[in-house]
Amino acid sequence: MPNSPTRRLGDWPADRVALTLVETGEERTYGELEAVANRYARLFRSRGLGIGAGIAMCVENRLELLEICLGALRSGLYYTAASTYLTAEETHYIVDDCGAKLFIASARYAGKARDIAGRCGGDVALFSVGGDIENFEPIETAIAQMPAEPIADETTGQDLLYSSGTTGRPKGVKVPLSGRKVGEADPRGLAVYALYGVDESVVYLSPAPLYHAAPLRYTLGMLACGGRCVVMRHFDPEAALAAIERYRCTHSQWVPTMFVRMLKLPHELRARYDVSSMKVAIHAAAPCPVPVKEQMIEWWGPVIYEYYAGSENNGFCAISPQEWLAHKGSVGRALYGEPHVLDEDGNELPPGETGVIYFGGASDFEYLNDPEKTKKAYNELGWSTLGDVGYMDENGYLYLTDRKSYMIISGGVNVYPQETENLLITHPKIADVAVFGIPDEDLGEQVKAVVQPTQGVEAGPSLEAELIAWCRERLSHIKCPKSIDFMDQLPRHPTGKLLKRILKAPYWD
Repeated sequence: MPNSPTRRLGDWPADRVALTLVETGEERTYGELEAVANRYARLFRSRGLGIGAGIAMCVENRLELLEICLGALRSGLYYTAASTYLTAEETHYIVDDCGAKLFIASARYAGKARDIAGRCGGDVALFSVGGDIENFEPIETAIAQMPAEPIADETTGQDLLYSSGTTGRPKGVKVPLSGRKVGEADPRGLAVYALYGVDESVVYLSPAPLYHAAPLRYTLGMLACGGRCVVMRHFDPEAALAAIERYRCTHSQWVPTMFVRMLKLPHELRARYDVSSMKVAIHAAAPCPVPVKEQMIEWWGPVIYEYYAGSENNGFCAISPQEWLAHKGSVGRALYGEPHVLDEDGNELPPGETGVIYFGGASDFEYLNDPEKTKKAYNELGWSTLGDVGYMDENGYLYLTDRKSYMIISGGVNVYPQETENLLITHPKIADVAVFGIPDEDLGEQVKAVVQPTQGVEAGPSLEAELIAWCRERLSHIKCPKSIDFMDQLPRHPTGKLLKRILKAPYWD
C-alpha cells in the first residue's frame, strides 16, 4: 500500500522489541510475534474455524491476549475479549451471544472458567492460558505443535466487542469483515496514524484493559506500524508516570478518570518523573472536564489530544491541543463521518443548539442479535447515533453535553449531569463523583450527587453543605445537587466508565 506505515509483523526487523509488559518485564520481538500469530492461525483452522467464525476470551492484560488476537486477525476470525470483571453468567452470555466456537480463559479465573464451561455444552473448544484449568486444554501446548508458517487462506479478521453494559445487558458491535490482506491498513486507520504521527519510532503506553475497544485496537495498530507497545496490567497513577520515564514513551491513550487520579497525586510525587518524551497523549471514552485538561496541558505541555468515537466506528471527531485551547470543551471536528445534531422530532438543529448527535456517511454496524436496538440507532436517512447529546458551533466543532439516557427532567427542565460532575470533580475534597436523577414528588426528578471524598476528608452533613454551596456559587441552582450521599469508592468499569445504573437502582427501586 503506497505510503502506508503498516506492514505484516514479519516485515519488521525480527529482533525489534514489539511488546513489553510493565509489571513483569516480559517482552516479545516482532519475529516472535510473527511466528506465534501463524501458530494460532494454524490452531484455529485445525479446530474447524474458517473465515467468519468466532472465538472469545476471558484473559487479563498479558502478552498472550495480544498474541491470540494477532492470530485471529490473520485468519479472518471475529474475536471477542470479555471483561474479566464479569460474572460467569455474564461472561457465558457473551460467549453464547457472539457464537464463539472456541473459548480461552486465563488460569487466574479458573473457578469462573469451569462454571462457564458447564454452561457452554460440548460444542465450544476450551483452552486455558497461563496455567491449568480442569477440562481445558493448555493453549501453549496446542500452539507448540503447530507450524510457524502462514496459513494458505489468510485474510484480515475483526474484533466483535461488547459494550460495558452501563445501562443494561452489554451488546456486541458487529461490522462486516473487510477482506483486506494481512498488514493492509484501513484508509480510516491511515488517517488516524497520520493525525497522531504514528510510525515505527513510536513507543506506545497502554494503561487500560485490553478487552476495551480503544486500547485493543490502538495497541494492535501500533504493532502494525512497527512501534513498541508498553502494556500495563493495571492502571496505577504513579506506575504510569514511572513507565513513561523508564521506556521514554512517545504516545499513550487515557480516559479522563486517569488524568484526575494522576493530578490528585502530591505535587512533589508528580515532579519526580520525567514525562518530557510524551508527544501525543490521547484521551477519549468520556467528556473531560475543562479544568482537568487545562491542568494536564500545563503539566505535560500541548500534547493532549482528544477524539470522540465509539466501538461502532460510525464517526470520528478529533481535536489537537492547539485547537482545543481555542475551542475549550470541544471534542473536535469530523475526521470521517458527517456529524448532525437533531431534535426529538429528527429535525436538524442550527449551530449552538443542543440535540442528539448522529453521523452520516460512515460505517454500517449492527448490535448482534438485537435488531430492535440496531433499528433505533439509525434514522430514516441512514444516519446513526451512539445516544450522545451535544451541539456544534459555526465552525463545525462538536461539543458533548451528556448521554441522552442520563438526562434529568426536573420541573420540566432538562438537566445534563455531566456539567455538574465536571465542576464537582475539580473540588479538592472530591476524589470521584456521580450525578444523576432520583424521584421527586413535586419536580418528577431531583439532582442527586454521590461523592467519594479524597483520602483523609470526613464525609457527613458538614461536607454535604459545603459542596452544595460551592456548586451553587458556580452553576444554576437547578443543575446543582439537592442532596449528596457519600461512598468509599464509586463503581466504575475498569475502562473508567461510571456504572450509574448501579448507583441509581436503590433510589428508583
